[in-house]
Amino acid sequence: MKRHLVLPLALMVVFALSRLPGCLPDNFSAAYALMFCAGVYFPGRLAWWLPLAVMLVTDLSLNLYYQLNLGIPAFNLGMLKYLAINYGAYAVLIWLGRRFHSQTHFTTLLGGGILGAILFYVITNTAAWLLNPFHNPEYTRNLAGWVIALTKGTAGYPQTWEFFRNTLMSGGLFTGLFAGAMKLGAALEKSEEAEPEPEDVEEPNEVEA
Repeated sequence: MKRHLVLPLALMVVFALSRLPGCLPDNFSAAYALMFCAGVYFPGRLAWWLPLAVMLVTDLSLNLYYQLNLGIPAFNLGMLKYLAINYGAYAVLIWLGRRFHSQTHFTTLLGGGILGAILFYVITNTAAWLLNPFHNPEYTRNLAGWVIALTKGTAGYPQTWEFFRNTLMSGGLFTGLFAGAMKLGAALEKSEEAEPEPEDVEEPNEVEA
């Protein structure tokens, strides 16, 4: 199988393993980079359905795990609401990746991955600001309330700027790893294709005495 098919599948496996409980800090996730790089490297519809399908399977598995081990309900209206928001944000990241291509310079891809992580953070926290005014009275429907949602968050939880720090760092780190692996694989494949095949050397005819 060509490396351009093996590497995307390998990245999906690595991503799925990275979602094991306790594997990474809160909001330090490979998801943002995965969605962006899927848009860059995966062909056609595969760029849309494969990363979202892997995300859905791992989300459902995690929800069941938390229900069985912590008693947290796996499915409820609030959870489904936030899943819909998150998947909408993931779709934006895939769309952003489609604006690039596999030959784009590494540093440009790195910047695109970081931009995608910022967009995800802004989209999801803006949605929380709009949907949570009754749970957090500080989320007033004005600029001040929106800034609180992006920086402080809900009392009793880590401040949202800490999540933003992890989102930004993980977006850059995993985009660099994914894009670097894809470019390395493409370079190795190109060098193998360019390597000439050895020619058969004819044995010299023996001279009769």
